[in-house]
Amino acid sequence: MTPLDRLRIEKAAADCGFERTPLLVDDNGLELRSARFPEVVTVRFLAGSFLVSMSNEAMLDGLTDGALSVATVGELYGLLQRASAVARTMPNRVADQFRQMTQELPRTTEAERLVVQRLGQDLFREALLDYWQGRCCVTGLAVPALLRASHIKPWAKCASDEERLDVFNGLLLAPHVDALFDGGWISFSDTGEVLVSESLLPDGRSQLGVSSRWSIRNLRPAHAKYLRFHRTHELRLPSV
Repeated sequence: MTPLDRLRIEKAAADCGFERTPLLVDDNGLELRSARFPEVVTVRFLAGSFLVSMSNEAMLDGLTDGALSVATVGELYGLLQRASAVARTMPNRVADQFRQMTQELPRTTEAERLVVQRLGQDLFREALLDYWQGRCCVTGLAVPALLRASHIKPWAKCASDEERLDVFNGLLLAPHVDALFDGGWISFSDTGEVLVSESLLPDGRSQLGVSSRWSIRNLRPAHAKYLRFHRTHELRLPSV
């Protein structure tokens, strides 16, 4: 690994959320770490390619055998961005952050409880923006100010902070998709295909731009229990 190769890896690491100084593990490898999560990524430059390995395979969708090889710096950026986003939003991580931030806040009055709830909702939104890389997971809309952090199992029906703040209990949605999903007019299968309530008649579907081609890619097994809840309890039944 030449000094230039090392500089490229260090720059990509810093830009993608691995803010701690990389450690040299051998002549060709650097170990990347962050203060925000304990998982570690190792990048080696071998035969003109970057070989990336993860301490936790969940850090990257579709990662096999614990490592993946990419040929360009651009691909390395994409890999590291996705890995750090998943690591920051792993189950219970957002809930732990929420408890640390709110443990000394009063909750006696309704106003005080709303302040605490708002903090949780803000953390949840930040986590979903991170996890879905700032894009609507259905339409691909990439205007963060317009996107909605939508709970799959509603906040009020969650049994714990772990459920309320679980990144897998959320979808980042464009406003019109969020309104349809939150109102139970649409839902999604465990594999991401859109399901439209029979209560939404064909004219309404057309006027709202509901497409049978809508789908969510890269759903994880952890999304499934929340999606089952939504289909069972939130999706509107047809009018009798």
